[in-house]
Amino acid sequence: MKFGEGKNWEEIARKFEDEFYWTFVVTKKSDDVFFSDNVLSVTGFLPAEINKLPNRFLDIISNEDLPDYKKFLDKFKINPRKKEDQFEYRILNKTKNEIWVKESIKVQRDKNGIITQWFGHISNITVTKISSLKLEEKIEEINQLNSSKDNFISVLSHDLRAPFTSILGFSEILVNESSLSDKEKAEYLKYINDSSYNQLQLINYLLDWSRLQTGRLKIERHRLHAKSIVFNCVSSLTGAAMRKNVTIKVDIPDTIYIDADERLFSHVITSLISNSIKYSKEDSSVDVTAYIFNDDLVEFIVRDEGIGISEINKGKLFNIGKTFSTEGTKSERGTGLGLVLSKQIVEKHNGQIWFYTTEGIGSEFHCTIPASAVTILLVKPNQSEREELIGNIKEQFHSAHIICAENGYEALGMIIKHSPSLVIIDHDMPLMNGIQFAHSVWKENKNFKIPIIALVESSSESVKESYMEIGIKTIRKNPLELKLLEEKLLTVLS
Repeated sequence: MKFGEGKNWEEIARKFEDEFYWTFVVTKKSDDVFFSDNVLSVTGFLPAEINKLPNRFLDIISNEDLPDYKKFLDKFKINPRKKEDQFEYRILNKTKNEIWVKESIKVQRDKNGIITQWFGHISNITVTKISSLKLEEKIEEINQLNSSKDNFISVLSHDLRAPFTSILGFSEILVNESSLSDKEKAEYLKYINDSSYNQLQLINYLLDWSRLQTGRLKIERHRLHAKSIVFNCVSSLTGAAMRKNVTIKVDIPDTIYIDADERLFSHVITSLISNSIKYSKEDSSVDVTAYIFNDDLVEFIVRDEGIGISEINKGKLFNIGKTFSTEGTKSERGTGLGLVLSKQIVEKHNGQIWFYTTEGIGSEFHCTIPASAVTILLVKPNQSEREELIGNIKEQFHSAHIICAENGYEALGMIIKHSPSLVIIDHDMPLMNGIQFAHSVWKENKNFKIPIIALVESSSESVKESYMEIGIKTIRKNPLELKLLEEKLLTVLS
């Protein structure tokens, strides 16, 4: 039977129907389009509902794809020899969710090429289409990465060769020229030393970047005290800052902790501060700050009063295929790879890095790093009292991670392992009381002070004064002043 000779279009249409397909028929005998019943399960519309829409089926086609769909139909209609074709597009179901479909149409034409009957078969291809689009995006990403690598290798071949020219040239002079003065020798040796240092730094950056790309460099996350990490980075750059009389100011709350790889994150902060020093003017300052960005992230900011970045170079930052390095304000040299590697490290931590800059005024670089969950160490001998207090804390801080110890000695080991955000202790504990415990904690953790709240008996005024003298907040536990505890927790953990 040829197409168009069947008498019962509905019966023919239903034979093609299953869970992911529906069919439709258009004839000259009716203004309405016949849709098989399965159109409801895919689109959410009954056939009658679609026919009541002002433009019928066209009204559920995505606005982005509708113009192309109309062009497809118009082109198909005016070609008298065209009897079948197919087209992919998106529709919006009744709940406005996007669905990818493929429409296959077959028509019968009269002797003048005018269409007299349509038969359509529409399939839901959402799953395969999305997979295909993701694959295309991945292929495009890989192509761009390969192109960037080609450009990078071209630049790198020059950067790897150039320092050796200086090293070999100056070392040859030192070997062959016996009449050089001590000042000249010292100057040439400094050139050799600087070139060797830059070359070693470039190779280290390359190795880390390559290992991150291939997954051979594992991210080993730990709970880190943000302020301590930044001070360690600043310490390694003190010499460079002093040579230019640049003051590095750090303003980071003691209570901020991050979840990061210590070595890799230290590279990011060191790289950002080092760049700020390099491009700062003499007698200026570099500010390093951090704050809680949201429940999941901490934002770090490195701000300088340097020469800024030109418009032409802004787009080159963080780009492996367009690495560049400009001289610092005292002719300092760099590799151009520090920021590229920093971006990779931050993104591997599921963070972001960006910058603001004004040429001649300065720059500020921002990056976000996962925050470490609030951890509260509860040191309380009585189990029932511990459980009651845990319940009270959880009501106020749902996401807090609470760990427990029965005495001070057990708690000291837990502090080293977990680096809690806060410690709540009973004053009266076996083996050591709360004041002795606090002194032991701070003796073992000299770089920072872990906030402590002590629970004391209501009549222990002298004990409360002893805690106040060493800067520890206290709260009466009998009866336990829960409202006051909430306020103190908010003060310490905010």
